[in-house]
Amino acid sequence: MVLFDRTSIGIVAVLATLSAGAVPAADKVPHYDHVFVIIMENRGHDQIMSHANWTPQIHQLAAEYGQASQFYGEVHSSEGNYIAMLGGDTFGIHDDDPFFCKPGPSSKFCGKADKPNYPDHNLTARSLMDQLADKGLTWKAYMEDIPSPGSLVPRWPTSDYPVKDTPNELYAAKHNGFVSFKNVNQEPYPKLAEHLVGFRQLDADLAANQLPNYAHIVPNQCNDMHGRGKGNASAAWADCSDDEGLMRRGDAEIGMLVDKITNSEVWREPGNTAIVVTFDENNKEERGTGPQGCCGYDPNSLANFGGGHIVTLVITNHGPRHLVAPTPYNHYSLLRTTEAVFGIDEYLGHAADTNKGVVTMTPLFAVGGK
Repeated sequence: MVLFDRTSIGIVAVLATLSAGAVPAADKVPHYDHVFVIIMENRGHDQIMSHANWTPQIHQLAAEYGQASQFYGEVHSSEGNYIAMLGGDTFGIHDDDPFFCKPGPSSKFCGKADKPNYPDHNLTARSLMDQLADKGLTWKAYMEDIPSPGSLVPRWPTSDYPVKDTPNELYAAKHNGFVSFKNVNQEPYPKLAEHLVGFRQLDADLAANQLPNYAHIVPNQCNDMHGRGKGNASAAWADCSDDEGLMRRGDAEIGMLVDKITNSEVWREPGNTAIVVTFDENNKEERGTGPQGCCGYDPNSLANFGGGHIVTLVITNHGPRHLVAPTPYNHYSLLRTTEAVFGIDEYLGHAADTNKGVVTMTPLFAVGGK
């Protein structure tokens, strides 16, 4: 359902201008104190939006708040998309190998390291985390089932170190883009353990109203709609391997996380707070239908060929309601917007590609006509 309130009329005019190819002063967005990005997995826009009975929370939030109806990922597999949100590029990464992988003979975790054009996965590029530090702002990665704060393991549990009745690889570093950056993975442990935390810390931070300015919130691979094999899992995980079960489970997870934030003190404060719900990439069935990217993507690129059409919602405490924004956006657009709302005028990598249609998601972050 596409709903517009009275305050959306002017916004629609802006969207029409953007769709026509003009780029207005789109970066004049209001300041935000907090941006939380909840990232889900491997579901296409049409798959989610055609199953309202499986994903009622997503549909309710889309109708009540803001929806970017033409939002795209950058690449398959997952990892490059998470990196793009933080660095403005995939840096040639189109696999799910850990940060310590580099060209040449390597560990069992680096399965394609001997292939041509294999990139060094330990990125030295500047990132959003560097930008936030320069501004005196804070960040965290809230990763469900990370084995311990600051852990750099590629995945957990594993077949070598199983946990009874639990699916293997609930936590996967391929969904933790922060660890791909050298300035993060080489942080001293006390600091690293403050930055890479689990969901218990999210609950504690919400209760104490001690939230970072920027955070990724990433459920485990059963709760993010990705899925895991049954393995040694108990019956409690029976819905972790089929589409309906995973989509219902992930939808409930989104509802729970959004509810926690919107019922916390940070949501009631006068400052602006946004929750972005997005996906990394679409599902296999939708990869052969329609455009797979936007805003400078290259179908012939190894690592920027388009990650598909995905659902992306923007939920704000003081922003627009009942808004569907049809402008094409991608994860580079989201990075550009994050930079802009925090007062950062340095746009990293492809976040600066306004000539290719990468623009700030201004209508979805507008507040009181600002």
